[in-house]
Amino acid sequence: MQIAFSKYHGTGNDFILIDNRTHSIQLTKTQIAHLCHRRFGIGADGLMLLEKADNYNFRMVYYNADGGESTMCGNGGRCITAFAEKLGVIVANASFVAIDGPHMARIEKNNSISLHMIDVNGVDHYSGYAILNTGSPHYVLWTDDVLNEPVFAKGREIRNRPDFHPNGINVNFVQRFPDHLYVRTYERGVEDETYSCGTGVVASAIADSGNEVGDFVTRIKTPGGKLEVSFTKDSPDTAKNVVLNGTATFVFDGTIEV
Repeated sequence: MQIAFSKYHGTGNDFILIDNRTHSIQLTKTQIAHLCHRRFGIGADGLMLLEKADNYNFRMVYYNADGGESTMCGNGGRCITAFAEKLGVIVANASFVAIDGPHMARIEKNNSISLHMIDVNGVDHYSGYAILNTGSPHYVLWTDDVLNEPVFAKGREIRNRPDFHPNGINVNFVQRFPDHLYVRTYERGVEDETYSCGTGVVASAIADSGNEVGDFVTRIKTPGGKLEVSFTKDSPDTAKNVVLNGTATFVFDGTIEV
């Protein structure tokens, strides 16, 4: 079976995008993992299928690099919006549904896309870290030296802790600077550090707001580039009107035999 695909990245978090509006493509976990493999396949942190959905422009079906269907991916949501525009499915605004529910997105200038994320209904603050779900579960760990953190080893250890079994958790290493946060992320399913994680930077920004309430705009730096997160808090442990803004970049088109 020959499959046409497009490759995109959102601040270095890269994805294989496939148009499956005909529902003719059925991939196994092994096939998806092979396509995402950086030596024997196309190479990506994840793979997405764009499918038809009643009452929405499209459905986003997301798989991690290990081939397993996963929870929401913020960078992926921006990339599939750009892919939908390329296909002619949308013009500038998108209404789509993902595994965590409906999302709205808007294509701005310079490849920037604003993506509305789900509301956050609980933040657990602990000494030195926080845990919350922004469409995917995240462990936000504060550090004073983010560039020298052993993200792979330490992230893998936390991700596999028994209290996070059976599905594990994404681990964000976050350093506060006067005008931004710097975030590095170990992603489950990829089982490695990625250049950027959309739901992770959203989790980091919301956790950073602590017990304050009001409107927030947080600038984020990741190894793959810059992002911005805005949100509103009416209470210390909830967030609404959550928007992730950043670029979604087309890399190339291709076909591959599966």
